[in-house]
Amino acid sequence: MPRTDSGFIVAIPARYASTRLPGKPLLPIAGEPMVLHVARRALAAGAREVVVATDDARIEAALAGSGVRVVMTRADHASGSDRLAEVAQQLAWADDAIVVNLQGDEPLAPASGIAAVARALREEDAPMATLATPLLTVEELFDPNVVKLVRRNDGRALYFSRAPLPWPRDAFAHARDALPAAVPFLRHIGIYGYRAGFLRAFTRLAPTPLERAESLEQLRALEHGHAIAVRIAPEPFPAGVDTATDLARVERVFAEGAR
Repeated sequence: MPRTDSGFIVAIPARYASTRLPGKPLLPIAGEPMVLHVARRALAAGAREVVVATDDARIEAALAGSGVRVVMTRADHASGSDRLAEVAQQLAWADDAIVVNLQGDEPLAPASGIAAVARALREEDAPMATLATPLLTVEELFDPNVVKLVRRNDGRALYFSRAPLPWPRDAFAHARDALPAAVPFLRHIGIYGYRAGFLRAFTRLAPTPLERAESLEQLRALEHGHAIAVRIAPEPFPAGVDTATDLARVERVFAEGAR
């Protein structure tokens, strides 16, 4: 049965170490740490609580006085969801609480998209939710860094893959230089919602063969038989910050008046 609770929590995993951009959560954008901009996006979405989960005291110090709650976690977590599961345990969130996992390098995440993930869990009984957006170019379809997905008729995920998905057999037998019409190509957006009880349980599930093959953690949920609700993002969801080029792009957006 669909859930009816209205509040939700946004939890932001923020790891200081980064191969490409060391100290990434603290890199300044418009004079303030990136992670603070991310937290503001979460507040703008209507979150009743915003928590930054980190293993580094420098991030905790940078957020002092901001009004954002910081929870210190272990340093040995393999993923952001593992880090958030520790936070869920530390803060004793109710099993039914809605937790949105927003990455700490998403300073342009639209509030409407954050809220849409939470709304999917309120309206459905799936334990997990995420977003997708139409995939528009053949280059994206064949790019292994772009995660594709297919959905059931009820909007729940069938599969996620780095490979071209779905494969329009007849159209691609003729040519592969453009996307054929009337095929539901979707690009996955890496934001997740969980019930807190499921978040704790998910990180205890054994890693699965397809998860390991694709390096996609969400496949663990599907392989263990858990449903993932997928909503179409209500507006464009700009890419996060992985490189110095990405950082410069975001700086330009803020210089042009992003809020």
